[in-house]
Parts: sequence; C-alpha cells; structure tokens
Amino acid sequence: QVQLGESGGGLVRAGGSLRLSCAASGRIFSINDMGWFRQAPGKQREPVAGITSGGSTNYADSVKGRCTIARDNAKNTVYLQMNSLKPEDAAVYYCNAFITDYALRVREYWGQGTQVTVSS
Repeated sequence: QVQLGESGGGLVRAGGSLRLSCAASGRIFSINDMGWFRQAPGKQREPVAGITSGGSTNYADSVKGRCTIARDNAKNTVYLQMNSLKPEDAAVYYCNAFITDYALRVREYWGQGTQVTVSS
C-alpha cells in the first residue's frame, strides 16, 4: 500500500515563510509527477506547483516567484518552499503524486492535507 504523508503546515504572519514536505511510502517502484494543490474554504481545489520525475517544474501564476517546488528522489519526498505568504495563500495544501507500484500499476495518490494559515 502506498501512502503520502505531509508535514510543515501551520500559522504564519503575512510575509513569512513555510516549507511543506510530503513523503511517499509503501511498495513504490517509481514516482512520476508530483505536485501540490490547495483548497480554501468554499473554493475548488487548485494546483499550486508541479514537478516531473526529471525535475521540470510549473507553478500557478498566483505563486510564481514566491514558491519553489523540489523533490528528493532518494527520499521519495517533494517539498514546497513558500515565501512572502499572503492571507490569500491560506488553505489546506494537498500533496499529489503519480506512483508506479511493484505490479507496474500507475495510480494517483493524495495526501491527507496540511493546513496553512496566514494572518494579516
């Protein structure tokens, strides 16, 4: 069984920084694309940043220049460094990954979510 475990959320003042981490565990053959999504109250879940297995990245316009996504393939972990946080960044942040298991099945997995709160 494959799981994604997130950490690093919390309360921060506007202008501050947070670093989110997400580690994949279980019977993993390989990890393909990984990414972060967020969902604020009353809003749909939206993509924040993504990174391919080769390290190519993409970002939502709302976070470009303020966030950096990175991955450590040896640790099956993806990170999201968030700087200059704004109140509108407050949301539950979810880790997402496409993982191939030992049966060579590719499935999409989601983490349980980590709350990010930004005070003004």
